Amino acid sequence: MPEAVFPHVAAKRGHYESFYLRACHPSEPLGVWIRHTVHKRPGQPPTGSVWFTLWDPQPHASKVTVDDLSVPAGGWIRIADSTFGPSRATGSARTEQCDASWDLTYDAVAPPFRHLPLERMYSAPIPRTKTESPVPAASFSGSVTVDGRSFELDSWPGMVGHNWGAEHAERWVWMHGIAFDGARGDWIDAAIGKVRVGPLTTPWIGNGCLHVDGRSHRLGGRVRTMQESPERCRFELRGKGVTVTGEVSAPHDRLVGWVYADPAGGEHNTANCSIASMQLRVERDGEPPLELHTASHGVYELGMRERDHGVPLQPFPDG
Repeated sequence: MPEAVFPHVAAKRGHYESFYLRACHPSEPLGVWIRHTVHKRPGQPPTGSVWFTLWDPQPHASKVTVDDLSVPAGGWIRIADSTFGPSRATGSARTEQCDASWDLTYDAVAPPFRHLPLERMYSAPIPRTKTESPVPAASFSGSVTVDGRSFELDSWPGMVGHNWGAEHAERWVWMHGIAFDGARGDWIDAAIGKVRVGPLTTPWIGNGCLHVDGRSHRLGGRVRTMQESPERCRFELRGKGVTVTGEVSAPHDRLVGWVYADPAGGEHNTANCSIASMQLRVERDGEPPLELHTASHGVYELGMRERDHGVPLQPFPDG
């Protein structure tokens, strides 16, 4: 079972950590993204934030930051009245922009997946960002209330993720897709990034997994094709005996912009949509090509340094 890292971070070190979920309506462009984060600058105590977005299909977003955070018994993280653990997430993010609360339970549809290819990379100083998916495919039920409107979740497909580290990648893409063409057991989860090493920046490096037809295929290594903008990403990911090419995209008015701060200073802008469309072409050795599609069961997030991307930022600082 995954564990929170922040309680074990030395006082002099900087740290960020995130436990998050996303769930999408089985047939409509309706979805929710909830993120619980820890931000700790070197030599300072940590703060906790709860981030929330509901798409219906336009986004409604909120974020609350407090000093009250801990690891609850049997859970991963508690921030004020919001808790998140292996089977349940409850809480709220009430601001002038959006009054949100939720009570969700979920069941795992797939076993945990760790994105980095070697286990020792999770304890090594490099890479400075660690990523895993405690539940890369899940089924959510419960309720979400936004500005007095209640949304009932009944076996919505989604996922649960966890990442942490000393700083964010220089540039990154996170994508997730599930229930392609109604097949709830099919999913893809991939983190792709460029990392700064001294004065240099690496090429795009990808790590992820595709699960289709009852089989999982690890994807990773240098990404040969990558064309990204806030609204769209075209990519190619490879694994042993498998190549996945595809596109994930979202209309501009469905994007949510956030500021992500690095513990030691500096920040990124991000654009996120958790009801994105996704199309994949899967080529496996000795098998015919497979086409996968979903109109609104994808997630697309782009983290970037530029600020002229045109996506309005939510009025919440980070760090």
